[in-house]
Amino acid sequence: MKSLMSPLLIGVMALALTACGSNDEGKKEAKAADQTKSAQTEQQQDQAKQMEAMQKKLDKQKTDDKKTVAIVNNEKLTGSDYNSVLTSAQTQYQQSGQDPTSKDAAKQIKKQTINSLVGQTLLLQEANKKGYKASDKEVDKQLAESKKQYKSDKEFNAALKKAGLNTTKLKSELADNIKYEKYVEKEVPKDKVTDKEVKDYYDQYAAKQGSSEGQKLPKLSEVKTQIKQQLEQQKQQEKLVKQVEKLKKNAKLEINI
Repeated sequence: MKSLMSPLLIGVMALALTACGSNDEGKKEAKAADQTKSAQTEQQQDQAKQMEAMQKKLDKQKTDDKKTVAIVNNEKLTGSDYNSVLTSAQTQYQQSGQDPTSKDAAKQIKKQTINSLVGQTLLLQEANKKGYKASDKEVDKQLAESKKQYKSDKEFNAALKKAGLNTTKLKSELADNIKYEKYVEKEVPKDKVTDKEVKDYYDQYAAKQGSSEGQKLPKLSEVKTQIKQQLEQQKQQEKLVKQVEKLKKNAKLEINI
């Protein structure tokens, strides 16, 4: 006897079959999602391991915090001072796509770090000699600006501790930075950059990028201000290097690294 299914039963069976199909499909999607999540987790773990390995290599370039790495006009510069400048140099190399842990880069970074540290010290000593000062109000203002980068005082204090600083030492460094900036602004002012220099720079950049397929260059008018600022900074940096060399001639230097 042939079984006859009522319209209601057919509808119920159809829903059941659809549910089974959806359930199977859902299981497949869930499995795929789990696999994707697992792959992402593995990738994150690999990246974390690579970063950890890189950090260990970077840390090997540091020196003992208490070591006297240089003496500039009877002022001792410690390993802590050196390591702070070193970290900035390493970061610059990484941002430019270079490996700061390669043999040649490590040698160059070491030289760059000690030269930079000695140069900054000579310029700051000269700033102090010429009477440049930083008021408590100026220091507190910069301290407040620094704190704005963090969500809470707890996070800010944790960052200070990680950098081997406390509020007192940070204020001292901020005061030195303010005096340094005042000195540079007054004693080593930026030279003017002509429109011709801006255009020449832009043309040279355009010529280098011309061979890159599919890369659209911005118009000169769109980047003129940025180019001008960059050229001003380059000129000022060149003047600072000359000023440091001048100060070195009359300075008593001892390098121990």
